Amino acid sequence: MGILDGKAAVVTGAGRGIGRGHCLHLAENGASVIVNDIDADEAQKVVAEIAAKGGKVSANASDIGTREGARELVEQCVNEFGAIHAIVNNAGNVRDRSFLKMTDQEFGDVLRVHVHGTFMCSQEAAQRMRAQGSGGCIINTVSAAHFGNFGQTNYAGSKGAIASMTYTWALELVRYGIRVNAVSPAATTRMSATAKVGGKVVDLPFIDPALNGPFVAFLCSDEADWITGQIFGTGADRVIVVEQPRYGAGMFKPGGWALEDIQQQFKKTLGNRLEPFGLMKQPYPFYDGVKPQAK
Repeated sequence: MGILDGKAAVVTGAGRGIGRGHCLHLAENGASVIVNDIDADEAQKVVAEIAAKGGKVSANASDIGTREGARELVEQCVNEFGAIHAIVNNAGNVRDRSFLKMTDQEFGDVLRVHVHGTFMCSQEAAQRMRAQGSGGCIINTVSAAHFGNFGQTNYAGSKGAIASMTYTWALELVRYGIRVNAVSPAATTRMSATAKVGGKVVDLPFIDPALNGPFVAFLCSDEADWITGQIFGTGADRVIVVEQPRYGAGMFKPGGWALEDIQQQFKKTLGNRLEPFGLMKQPYPFYDGVKPQAK
């Protein structure tokens, strides 16, 4: 007996890496799984791997960045397994380029898969879950890149949008018993091979992508029916609660702030409270001004 017996789940972008690991752990714990990947051959490899262990599994090659593809994916799960109880939005792509050089297509290609795909697949799944009356689970995928990362306006922006969608859907869908959380996975994958620090590709230590799967399986289970609206850092040796955006230090003045008051008070009151930013945060470095650098 597994904690996901009787559950039916969909995982997008599941032919390799993190998504494959999610599928393996979902199936191992009793779920029936739809393995979605636009690369049908890779999806079929995961299906064969799960089926060889006696799991209930099918492949799907729909393009989740389209409404038609999202609908086909969810319908396949319902048609084959009788319901849908969980969807894990894992599919992703990268088109790294610095902001001033990024093209409209590079920007749009990434948003189409990450933001539009997550929105459409989740909406199709949530509508089915509501109709079933059984509740369910949506798990989105974000990244520490949404803290800010050089050369990833499209990717970082997408992940920030998904984080905000996670909080919003958790508020809206609780009435239907649908929980919405997200994971920020650590893993060595084809996408992580392009990771940059300070604009330069870095050689990161290997992290098994499958190590994210156990926590995803837990979130999909009834044992986690009290968890919603959260983002967790997963993979490697960690499970971390990612803190949500919130107001920090402030200054207040009855009647509001005149420009002259701001000029007099801002630096001495809040200047030492400015936030470091970016994936690899350093102490705030710009107190002497942000100026063009010599070429």
